[in-house]
Amino acid sequence: MDVKQVGRELGVRYLLEGSVRKSANRIRIAGQLIEAASGAHLWADRFEGAIEDVFELQDEVTASVVGAIAPRLIQAEIDRARRRPTENLDAYDSLLRGLASFRKWTREGNDEALRSFYKAIELDPDYSLAYAAVALCIAERKGFGWVIDREHEVAEARRLARRAVQLGKDDATVLGMAGYTLAYVSEELDDGAAFLDRASLVNPNSAMTWSFSGWVKVWLGEPDQAIEYFAQAMRLSPIDPGLFHMQQGTAHAHFFAGHYDEALSWAKMALRERPDSHAGLRIAAASCALTGQDLEAKKLTARLLEIDPALRISSVLKNALGPYRHSEHPAKYADALRKAGLPE
Repeated sequence: MDVKQVGRELGVRYLLEGSVRKSANRIRIAGQLIEAASGAHLWADRFEGAIEDVFELQDEVTASVVGAIAPRLIQAEIDRARRRPTENLDAYDSLLRGLASFRKWTREGNDEALRSFYKAIELDPDYSLAYAAVALCIAERKGFGWVIDREHEVAEARRLARRAVQLGKDDATVLGMAGYTLAYVSEELDDGAAFLDRASLVNPNSAMTWSFSGWVKVWLGEPDQAIEYFAQAMRLSPIDPGLFHMQQGTAHAHFFAGHYDEALSWAKMALRERPDSHAGLRIAAASCALTGQDLEAKKLTARLLEIDPALRISSVLKNALGPYRHSEHPAKYADALRKAGLPE
């Protein structure tokens, strides 16, 4: 098959091809995602099972393919946007440039992403995903402790998230980003959860939605459900650029479930991916404090204060933590951070 010709005939940039093979009572399904213009392979996998379980296998293939290729497509489009001259960028390419900057997970990258996303809105005032992306940038600023004007940024995040939902009622990505932002930044937990539930109905195979919903379950005081949601997100996208976000979410869920060793283990995984993550360092320090690892807790707290010298328990409670439904949860977190040596 000439993928370049097929791509031209169908008018598409990417092709998903596959094959089915049968031997005795076994069946094997293979699939691969290809960039039509270059013929480059972006993703490939295979699935095997008994022929009598063919319907279950079909569901597994569907979930895995959708979950796996979505981040590959986004990354491929980001790379394509980078190769185009800046003066030729349209709103979509501005969005992709913003996503590339956003995924640096740095303050500078966040600033760059905000500029690109606002540019996308300027180019297309009805671009729902651009509104949701700016809102998510502000959520990232809260999570990493980069907020400058809290009142203004919270109001802006809420405005943008609401506008995104208004424009993209049937877009799972928009609903997921906006729902998470409303829950985390403007502390509209019920509305945020409702939009995330709608996103799951639109696309049940979105790793991002499962991850964001996991965080909401943490804040709602349902840690066991949160652990399941994060596990589903990681099954759908095991090498996701935001894997550390899922891992530190799992750490928080275990922490509030009373599984402090498991919480520390997941926090360490997240810190291997993103060593300077505020949330990862905080939950690791808190978990160490409650497992009697005082020296390690102090080291983690020292690293937090090295990154953010002004950090205090009061500022964590006010600016960084999510909207916990049960007051004993942030109180427990604060007590653990206090034991870890974080100043009041």
